[in-house]
Amino acid sequence: MATSTKNTTTQIDTATLLAQLRTVLDLTHTEIQVAETRVAQARTEAVRTELEQNAHNGRIRAEAIEKAIRDLGGFPDVIGPFLGRAAAAVKALTEQAEPFDEALLGDLALENQLLDRSRYVKALAVAGGHKDIEALAERLITAHSATVDWLTTVLAEDALGGPAALRRTPLQAAAGGAVKLVNLPLTWSARGVERAAEAVRSVRPAIADLVDRGSRTGDIAAKTLAGARDSALNTAEKITRREGADGAADVIHSARGAVGVLDADELPIADYDDLNVNEAATAVKELTEPADIRVIIAYEEAHKERARVVSAAQTRLAAIAQEVVGIS
Repeated sequence: MATSTKNTTTQIDTATLLAQLRTVLDLTHTEIQVAETRVAQARTEAVRTELEQNAHNGRIRAEAIEKAIRDLGGFPDVIGPFLGRAAAAVKALTEQAEPFDEALLGDLALENQLLDRSRYVKALAVAGGHKDIEALAERLITAHSATVDWLTTVLAEDALGGPAALRRTPLQAAAGGAVKLVNLPLTWSARGVERAAEAVRSVRPAIADLVDRGSRTGDIAAKTLAGARDSALNTAEKITRREGADGAADVIHSARGAVGVLDADELPIADYDDLNVNEAATAVKELTEPADIRVIIAYEEAHKERARVVSAAQTRLAAIAQEVVGIS
C-alpha cells in the first residue's frame, strides 16, 4: 500500500512538473517573438545585437525545455511556437495604442512570470530528484533574472527622461504625449498659456505654407518642414521667456533638447562641437543629470551620428538608472 501511494505521489509530481515545463515553453516562445519585435526599436547597434542574441538564446532554451519534457515521458505542445507568435503579434499590435512604459511593463510582467515559474520548476525538480531539470531551471533563473534587471533599467531610463535603450514607435510617442498632456499639472497661469499660444500662432502661417509645399516637393520639403519646426520652437521659447512665461519656456526648451535642436552653446558640455569622439565620450561619462545625457544623445543623433558617443551616453544613463532602482 505504501509503495502504491508513493508511486501515485510521484506520478502527480511528474505531471505537475510536466505542466509547468509546457507553460514555460509556451511563454518562452512568446518571449522569443517579443525580443525579435523589439530589435526594430533598438537605439544602438549594441542593443540591437543584444536583442538578437536574446532571441537566439531563447530558442536554445526552448529546445532544452522540449528535451526535458521528452525525458519525463511527455510530448511538447507542437502548436506552442505558433501560439507564441500569435501572442507576441497581439501584444505588438495592442501596445501601439498605449504609452511606451506600459509596453515595457508588459514585457517585464512576462519575464517575471517566467522567472517565478522557473523557480517553481527548480523546486519540483529538487523534490523529484531530477538533477538535469534542476540544472535547466538554474539556467532559466539566471537568464530571466538578467532580463528582468535589463527591462527594469530600460524603464528607469525612460522614467529619468531617457532616451532609453529602446525607441518609442511614433504611435507610442503620440500615446505617451497624450497621457502626459492629460496629467500635466495646471501650473501655467492663464496669461502664460495665452502667451505660449500667441507664440505658436505667430509661426503657424509659415508652417502651414510649408506643409502645403511639402505635399509637392518630397524630401526637400520634409527637410524644410523640420527646419521650420526647429525655428518655430526656438521662436516660441524666446517669446514666452521674454513675456515672463518661464514655465512655458522651460517646457519648450526641453522639447528642443529632446529633438536635438539646441544650439551648441546651449549644450551641457562646453565647446562640445570641438570635441573629437574620444573627448566627447569621456565628457559624457562625467554627466550626472539624465536630462543632460538626453540632450547630448538627441544632439548627436540629429547632427553628428557618432555611434560610439551615443553608446557611451547610453551606458552612462543605464548606470544612473540602475543606481536609482537598486540594481548592482
